[in-house]
Amino acid sequence: MTTSLLLIIQIVLVIILVIAVLLQKSSSIGLGAYSGSNESVFGAKGPSGFLAKATFTIGFLFIVNTITLGYMYSQSAQSSVVDEMVPTTNVAAPVAPAATTTPATPKK
Repeated sequence: MTTSLLLIIQIVLVIILVIAVLLQKSSSIGLGAYSGSNESVFGAKGPSGFLAKATFTIGFLFIVNTITLGYMYSQSAQSSVVDEMVPTTNVAAPVAPAATTTPATPKK
């Protein structure tokens, strides 16, 4: 139950993190040009300070959630997939059918 909730949170964090990174101003402007007049929403300095802090916070939450998910999955898995494999030493390999040969006839 809790791993399912954390997995849903992980997906939401990924989507928000991608959007936050794409909205930031870069050398080629990125998608920040399509967001309208950000200055009036985020203050006089523009979105750079707010988006940088938001990206850092979301990235930190993403890493904490990833570590938590990894810990929870490692605790729930007591055996490895390799441990459950059937040993291949007892399985007989398929044998190719024997080729039929005809005796060579001497040439005259």
